[in-house]
Order: sequence, then structure tokens, then C-alpha cells
Amino acid sequence: MFPKVIKLILAIITMGYAIYQFIDDYIGNGILFVLLSGMLILLYFKNEIIFLAFLRLRKQDFEGTEKWLSRISNIEKNLVRKQQGYYNYLMGIIQSQKNLTQAEKYFKRALKLGLSMNHDLAMTKMSLAGIYLQKRRKREAQQLLTEAKKLDKHGMLSGQLKMIQQQMKKI
Repeated sequence: MFPKVIKLILAIITMGYAIYQFIDDYIGNGILFVLLSGMLILLYFKNEIIFLAFLRLRKQDFEGTEKWLSRISNIEKNLVRKQQGYYNYLMGIIQSQKNLTQAEKYFKRALKLGLSMNHDLAMTKMSLAGIYLQKRRKREAQQLLTEAKKLDKHGMLSGQLKMIQQQMKKI
């Protein structure tokens, strides 16, 4: 993994070389270098390690996800703000299997940094509401559940939301 500044520098150099190739009438090489530069810019906004960690998480491999995330060093320097949010989101999901206090910290940090997708925000708020419910903080859990319902426009989390509300009624 390259730091984000190096990715931008490499993208600029690659784009400059692509322009040189176009001027020198090597159109095929120029197109290749433009595509390479575009890929480097894409990797600036979408971190490759976080992407691979998400793929591990889809397979329910929490240890593999944690292994990929541990490869990221100096999070504040190497990741942009949204990527830091997703890093904390993934760590919160992993820690929710082990330590609820740590998971709560990661989920709060993910909400503070921001996530791009509404369903990710809804999942984060729902998970945080579940943690609050286990800690007997019913009012905060109810508030987060209503926010999660508003964010879940496609109904992907409706089953889990209903289950948490039923548990809330028992408390």
C-alpha cells in the first residue's frame, strides 16, 4: 500500500508521460498511461486494502478481515476521511464479536468520520443501538434505531431492526 500522497504524485507523473506519448504520436501508449493514471486516482479515493477487507468480511472471515486491516499503518496519514470511517466501521464489526466497549468506540468514530453509503450508516447506527441495548441505555438505542430506519430506504435491514425492537420491548 502506498501513502495517498505518493499515489497522487504517481498519477500526475503518469498523466504527464501520457501527454508526452500523445505528442510523440504514440497514441496507444498514451491511452494506456491515461488509464493507468485514472486507476491511480481511483485508488486514492478507494483504498485497496479496505476493499480486500470487505471481500473477506463477505465470507464471514473476521480473522482475515482483521489481518488485512492490520496491514494499514498510520491510518490518519495514509487514508482519506471516508476511508478512515470505513476502517473504523470494519473494526467495529470485528470488535462486536469480541469486545462491545471497543466496538462502540469504533462505531462512534465511524459515524463521526462519515460513511459514503446510507445503508452503511444505517448498519452502523443499528449495531450501535444493539450495543446500547445490551448496556441498558434504552433511550439512546431507540433514537439510533429511528435514525437507522430513516436511512434504510431499501428495507435491507428491516428484519434486524424489528428483532432489535422486540428485544427493546422486553427490557
